Amino acid sequence: MEEKYTNSVRLKEDLCKGCIHCVKRCPTQAIRVRNGKARIIKQFCIDCGECIRVCPHHAKKAYYDPLSVMDNYKYTVALPAPSFYAQFNNLDDTNIVLRALKLMGFDDVYEVSAAAELVSELSREYISKHKEDAPFISTACPSVVRLIQVRFPNLLPHLLKVNSPVEIAASEAKRIAMEKTGLAAEDIGVIFISPCPAKVTSVKSPLGYEKSAIDAVIAIKKVYPKILPYMLKACDQTDEISNSGIIGLSWGSSGGEASGLLLDSYLAADGIENVIKVLEDLEDQKFTNLEFIELNACSGGCVGGVLQVENPYVAKAKLKSMRKYMPVTKNRLSENYPQNSYIENEIEYTPVFNLGTNFADGLKKMEQVEQICQRLPGLDCGSCGAPTCKALAEDIVRGLAKEQDCVYVLRDFIHNMAKNLGEL
Repeated sequence: MEEKYTNSVRLKEDLCKGCIHCVKRCPTQAIRVRNGKARIIKQFCIDCGECIRVCPHHAKKAYYDPLSVMDNYKYTVALPAPSFYAQFNNLDDTNIVLRALKLMGFDDVYEVSAAAELVSELSREYISKHKEDAPFISTACPSVVRLIQVRFPNLLPHLLKVNSPVEIAASEAKRIAMEKTGLAAEDIGVIFISPCPAKVTSVKSPLGYEKSAIDAVIAIKKVYPKILPYMLKACDQTDEISNSGIIGLSWGSSGGEASGLLLDSYLAADGIENVIKVLEDLEDQKFTNLEFIELNACSGGCVGGVLQVENPYVAKAKLKSMRKYMPVTKNRLSENYPQNSYIENEIEYTPVFNLGTNFADGLKKMEQVEQICQRLPGLDCGSCGAPTCKALAEDIVRGLAKEQDCVYVLRDFIHNMAKNLGEL
């Protein structure tokens, strides 16, 4: 790829009306309105999807692979996310969904929830061996990892080094498919059915490893209408495909990952604003004796992703009901650990919010920001197209805006100019 980081959340400019719903909601202040249209500052964006959720004009869109990507491979394996099962009404057997995926055109399926059970065990083992580095922060949510990378550099050492379930599932799915078919790796398409745009970006531009094991990502909301006609046929079949239990399925909603670790001292938070609050408190060392922190950018956990069709809280209730008659787990670590079990590379701080190229330059520009802020009204109204007066001041220092973009400054400027003309 030409760029190190490419966002999957993008703007449909023809639909944008220039309102500031997205500007005020964005957790990393990655959106500005300029010349009547929103602009996404891609290096600030963490692909949380909040702008997609709140835009009344549907001008924000998540980009992902089309369903036709299946035709690019001789053999395809579907990786359904745990939250995928929660999209269907009255579902009491996950095998029905897996059979329907095969009837839909996939040659095989590998549940991400099955890999999640392996990750739970890997995480328990890793935490027990590195207790001195606790608390550990889950790396399962790409938006949270990206947020820590750009905004909370002091917390980077606390990121759990165990890879996400979807990456381990992809590696295992491809290995099994190669053994079963004898095909080369490039002829096998491992396709993730994703609940959110952040996971699309984590595949296209991975953090912590060179290349993702996933070949393509399609949205749950695109698969949902296509799979429905095959569900009834799948009910008539009896083959058992599902290979996950309560622990794996629980990863689909908030608190599921933490509960699967069987720890006494953990914290689970969901919703990007709550996540930021937890990270700020953690950076200020307000928590003590915590071993693990599970953070999900979406409300309710992965069931709250913007690429799904069901209400997140209804979906969470469905998952809870579905788990009732399941075994606790169906997967245990063997002597041979899964491929791609651990994050290969250190996730490094990316100072995208820095104003200067070095400390002295940054300090000088921060002083300029403070001086400009004193001349601005401090209302944070968003009329200038920036989320706050301070954000406007930073844009001015960066050369991306001017003080007259503020309507109050512009009003005073015009008033003074008219007064001077009157005196002349």
